[in-house]
Amino acid sequence: MAKFGGVFCAVILVVLLPCLDVALGQSTDPSEVNALRAIKGRLVDPMNNLKNWNRGDPCRSNWTGVFCHKVDDDAYLHVTELQLFKRNLSGTLAPEVSLLSRLKTLDFMWNDLTGSIPKEIGNITTLKLILLNGNQLSGILPDEIGNLQNLNRLQVDQNQLFGPIPKSFANLRSVKHLHMNNNSLSGSIPSELSRLPLLLHLLVDNNNLSGPLPPEFAEAPALKIFQADNNNFSGSSIPTTYSNISTLLKLSLRNCSLQGAIPDLSSIPQLGYLDISWNQLTGFIPTNKLASNITTIDLSHNMLDGTIPQNFSGLPNLQILSLEDNNLNGSVPSTIWSDINLTGNRSLVLDFQNNSIKTISSTFDPPPNVTVMLYGNPVCRNTNGALITNLCQPMSVNQRTSKNEQVSTFSCQPCPTDKNYEYNPSSPIPCFCAVPLGVGLRLKSPGITDFRPYEEAFDINLSSLLQLFLYQLNIENYIWEVGPRLNMHMKLFPSNASLFNISEIVRLRHVLAGWEITLSDVFGPYELLNFTLGSYSDEFPNAASTGLSKAALGSILAGSIASAIALTAVATTLIVRRRSRHRTVSKRSMSRFSVKIDGVRCFTFEEMAIATNNFDLSAQVGQGGYGKVYKGILADGAVVAIKRAHEDSLQGSKEFCTEIELLSRLHHRNLVSLVGYCDEEDEQMLVYEFMSNGTLRDHLSAKCKRPLTFGLRLKIALGAAKGILYLHTEADPPIFHRDVKASNILLDSKFVAKVADFGLSRLAPVPDVEGTLPAHVSTVVKGTPGYLDPEYFLTHKLTDKSDVYSLGVVFLEMLSGMKPIEHGKNIVREVNSARQSGNISGIIDGRMGLCPPECVSRFLSLATKCCQDETDDRPSMWEIVRELELILRTMPEEDLALLETSETDSTDVSKSLSASASGTLFVSSQVSGSIDASSGMISGRVAPR
Repeated sequence: MAKFGGVFCAVILVVLLPCLDVALGQSTDPSEVNALRAIKGRLVDPMNNLKNWNRGDPCRSNWTGVFCHKVDDDAYLHVTELQLFKRNLSGTLAPEVSLLSRLKTLDFMWNDLTGSIPKEIGNITTLKLILLNGNQLSGILPDEIGNLQNLNRLQVDQNQLFGPIPKSFANLRSVKHLHMNNNSLSGSIPSELSRLPLLLHLLVDNNNLSGPLPPEFAEAPALKIFQADNNNFSGSSIPTTYSNISTLLKLSLRNCSLQGAIPDLSSIPQLGYLDISWNQLTGFIPTNKLASNITTIDLSHNMLDGTIPQNFSGLPNLQILSLEDNNLNGSVPSTIWSDINLTGNRSLVLDFQNNSIKTISSTFDPPPNVTVMLYGNPVCRNTNGALITNLCQPMSVNQRTSKNEQVSTFSCQPCPTDKNYEYNPSSPIPCFCAVPLGVGLRLKSPGITDFRPYEEAFDINLSSLLQLFLYQLNIENYIWEVGPRLNMHMKLFPSNASLFNISEIVRLRHVLAGWEITLSDVFGPYELLNFTLGSYSDEFPNAASTGLSKAALGSILAGSIASAIALTAVATTLIVRRRSRHRTVSKRSMSRFSVKIDGVRCFTFEEMAIATNNFDLSAQVGQGGYGKVYKGILADGAVVAIKRAHEDSLQGSKEFCTEIELLSRLHHRNLVSLVGYCDEEDEQMLVYEFMSNGTLRDHLSAKCKRPLTFGLRLKIALGAAKGILYLHTEADPPIFHRDVKASNILLDSKFVAKVADFGLSRLAPVPDVEGTLPAHVSTVVKGTPGYLDPEYFLTHKLTDKSDVYSLGVVFLEMLSGMKPIEHGKNIVREVNSARQSGNISGIIDGRMGLCPPECVSRFLSLATKCCQDETDDRPSMWEIVRELELILRTMPEEDLALLETSETDSTDVSKSLSASASGTLFVSSQVSGSIDASSGMISGRVAPR
């Protein structure tokens, strides 16, 4: 049976239908025709989708992608919609688009456009939809967009835009949706946005935004979703006034470096989703009950105190309550699941792991559909019984289940094969063959964690909005993506007929592509990913192709490669000839191509030379296989680190481009920030934020005069693990680092660890059309000897556990001070040998001073688990982070006080480290310890070598 391409196919092209209401004898405004030609001149169209763009009357010629309508003030048809969605286009947006003065929809989603957004767009006063998400646009957001009084929706997410959010956006009196997430926007969120009378959804997550959260948002009259995860509002707190946002349905501020107390949000009547995890929030959890329709409460990975309050009970729609990794104590509450109907596919997850909970009621008896997690609490050590054993197993929250294609259980005769006939599993007529349409949707900010109990409600909601019977819609599969966002593929079947009529196809496509429907609030905003015609494409000869045969694709690919090789050869020859007139060309410059990456700052060679005093030896702060690293001072006074590639660099232009592309999209406290790059004068340089304390390897060296204490090493290990966890789970798309090592872990002035050097990184695998996630990426082995995952080395199969192995080697370095390979000895084998012989004290780095034995044992055990030969035997990065946090929490109070100092003043840290080394804080005596070879636990005190 023929299958439609799923939502996950990268090259499905949406069909763009021509105008059907063009009257004979009418023509398009000549000035608009010229404008369209100018727009085409800036675009690259490898699939020849725009072949009709040069005709004199694009409407009469059924110009795919252009929708025209008659207006009353002249005899012309005017372009009202440019819908060039998912057309494989590259190039830039021409300023001449502003000449389309009656344009209402500007849709270039999911192409490969570069350059900036033309400020001239601000002159198209009729615009209602600006849909530019999913490109590679860079530059700043034009202030002129604020002139568009009719604008309803601005989608510029998933680009490379930088700079501030314009305050002029406060003039968008009709705007309901501002989607600016997944860019590199910086500065504060303008408080003026609170004045927007109709704004429903503000999505600004995954940027570089800073400053305080605007307390003025309490006055926003219509705001329903405020999503700002993965920004850096360092030192800011959640304004208490947010309890006054009476319209708020979802508040998501995950990983924003927020401090202070959690405000009482119980007065928000419809709050359904609250995620303020991975911050530094303190104090008690407010005790007033949240809204009854809340589904998700995530307060995990903060520093909250007190007991778990009773106000989490009696919430009938609750799906997950995560309080993991706080300082909560007392007993395990036993009434949270009361008043929740846990029948069918309804479930509840209660994650209380890694707190200080000490007791559990003797009547504690959670229902089968309730999952309680208590791992890492004292109650797991103090209580016996099968129930507590089951609850104390280490687990991760996996509430976001996916759905694969349903297999029909009908015993039916095969459908005809002349078209893509299928059985509709919900049809009231059994075994009725029909040809469906394929539709891909993504819920960009859903207000739920588990879609299963809401699938039927979604079906009813969407089919009603599309004016279809319920049995006409079938969700074939869905999968949760990073965000979290819900990506789904569905099929629309005709009603008790084998085929849709053409007008119905036109209507359905127009309703979905024009955002003319609004889903229920719990599902949040959606975006159309594809509208696949399949067998209906024959009815639309001018429509874009929905796919290519393998043979055709192969021919195109082969021809493209041949053309690219020929073009590259010609270009290289011309460049060499030109440069040879002026100077001798280096070997490296002849073997690479010049890069131009949008979205990050491009420096000239002269600027780099001035910043480093012409690369003076005194400015050099490091050196590696790539080249030398210099400390530089830019013209604006900013201190940066400049990594300059030497001629015989082991990394070429591919790695150079990779690092720029990846770093421009990664934003996390434990990842190094890219400032810019230089690519001229036969030079390749990367410009980073300056890390004043150098690399972790520097501080583990025997030459280091101020060695790190054990507690500070733990803190650095946790920071590095969090950075890699972000790469594996939060980055969009997820990334395997592939070169984790001590010299790629940098330390800032407060000894905060930041993972660096992404030249060898690879994108993680993504789910296929069936929703199956490949287990690995097959790739040529690259990395640093001593850190390489042995299984990856043998099989060429790169996985997230490859980074786990490398990080485990780093942990062993931190414990022993040894290098991964030194004098022919491998650190993993040496440590394993010492553990088996019971001579752990012989390999512990003596410069740490005396260390808490239980903490050292657990850290050592974690490190050796990471370095297991078998991939499946290694912990996940999530488990590593959780274990390190737990180890840190069990450190003595005086050690934790020292770590608090490291967060505030690097000078105090240096003094403390010096004191530690001299024995002021730790007694550095040769007290021997012993080890149980079977358990790996150290007894007595751990002394230095």
